[in-house]
Amino acid sequence: MSEPIPEYEVYAIKYARRESTRSKNFLFPDQPDGPMPIDYFIWAIVNGQRSIVVDVGFDAAEARLRSPQYLRCPVETLAHIGIHAADVKDVILTHLHYDHCGNIDRFPAARFFIQDREMAFATGRNMLYDMFRDIYTLRHIQDVIGVLYDKRIVFVSEVAEIAPGVNVYRVGGHTDGLQVVRVRTRRGWVVLASDSAHFYANLDRANPYPRVYNVGDMMRGFDTLRSLADSASHIIPGHDPLVLERFPPPNAALKGIVARLDADPIP
Repeated sequence: MSEPIPEYEVYAIKYARRESTRSKNFLFPDQPDGPMPIDYFIWAIVNGQRSIVVDVGFDAAEARLRSPQYLRCPVETLAHIGIHAADVKDVILTHLHYDHCGNIDRFPAARFFIQDREMAFATGRNMLYDMFRDIYTLRHIQDVIGVLYDKRIVFVSEVAEIAPGVNVYRVGGHTDGLQVVRVRTRRGWVVLASDSAHFYANLDRANPYPRVYNVGDMMRGFDTLRSLADSASHIIPGHDPLVLERFPPPNAALKGIVARLDADPIP
């Protein structure tokens, strides 16, 4: 008889915000323009046996260069849910854009799970083109290479089990090596979409975010998200302010900062 699949608590932690508009958030404009801000998150997957961090955000110095509103340090905010970066053993990097891998040095004991194709993309010939390179930050990629030379990178080829009940899948699209995370929770299989779907509306309207490497892969990625998740409410987009409206906080003090994604959505 097989062992039961363990269940996890899953948290989204908001650390920054940028004002934007609909016309900037869809590849194919299909509605009148208007405000549509972008939130920045990291995620945490937790149970009694382990804590896994998904992406690590960026720091205040990067915020000054990129100009989003930096609300709080994402790494320090992990402490509010009982996670201390120095103790974290496993970090999943969904991809290597500046807002997802900018605090690697804050996790000195961790190994980092990265798709082979993302490392090749971020250090290969595509970085000769400004349209791909400008969303990466050189010092972050240098930090990734430093971790590689420290033998703390675990390379993934397409699909891998990170731990029982936690799996990653390459979907590409936004970048060549973008991966999403499927997690077993008390309400079923939740999928952290990261930037395969910035907003619920990207997925609902089959209209990708315009920062894209391969449109076909991104569209097929939408299908993959639906196949991996138990329902549409189990798919968590990577930058949508609605996440904090649709899911409850772990406590009143963290309302508007942290959401419990393993909890049932707010009616």
